[in-house]
Amino acid sequence: MSPSLITVVGSINLDFVATAETLPAPGETVTGAVLARHPGGKGANQALAARRLGAQVRMIGRVGADSLADEALALLRAEGVDLTGVAVDPAAPTGAALIAVDAGGENQIVVASGANAAFLPAHLPAALEGALICQLELPVETVAAAVARARGFVCVNLAPALDVPDAVLRRADLLVVNEGEAEVYGKRLHGLPGVVAITWGSRGAGLFRDGRRLATAEPPEVSVVDSTGAGDSFVAALTLALLEGQPQDRALAFACVTGALTATRAGAQSSLPTRAQVDARLRG
Repeated sequence: MSPSLITVVGSINLDFVATAETLPAPGETVTGAVLARHPGGKGANQALAARRLGAQVRMIGRVGADSLADEALALLRAEGVDLTGVAVDPAAPTGAALIAVDAGGENQIVVASGANAAFLPAHLPAALEGALICQLELPVETVAAAVARARGFVCVNLAPALDVPDAVLRRADLLVVNEGEAEVYGKRLHGLPGVVAITWGSRGAGLFRDGRRLATAEPPEVSVVDSTGAGDSFVAALTLALLEGQPQDRALAFACVTGALTATRAGAQSSLPTRAQVDARLRG
């Protein structure tokens, strides 16, 4: 079977991750943290996750004309993601995320969008090949334009939760939300032709159509180090599994294992598992 072709239209960031024993409360300063830098951005994370799971992947996004850009794209480039659709914005910096992670793997994230926020519909290519994955770290009008141009399978990760046109929800074959985002969208997730995946963290995930549960899966027990990127790898894994024609319950289990394994190492992209690692855990 030839690899599935997935085009990811999305954000590209460099993550600055500070790991400490506890996360700060509002107005509190926490010291003793360890700082690391990792390529990130929900779009780039999902692109690399799909690539490591065996897909042929094209990334479409924007970075700044600055020193952060090469670092943000390093892992995508090294692992064979097609970057011909990534443009340099001469006026905006490369996106950056400031991430605080505690000893239990919980995180707080502040994103400075930079070139991602300046990615306009006019910057999209005329054609989007293969399946499409989008998130909401780009302007909503750009996501809507990408979804409208797609001719194949469409997955939209509704994160962060923003108001999107009904046409985006109706066109998507797969919508992915966490439980907080599901509450924000509420009944708008019902009555749609596609399926909705809701993730519940360590409690697993479910697939729904019009409020009716189609499948559920639980992740394996793992030692959580950093949950950053786990949701993104779940999105990529579920999309790829459905493209491969896996039954819904098996596809959801595949995605849950992928997300769980991602949380066992620090960093978003550096922690993404390979197909062999996921398959081995499923067999185990």
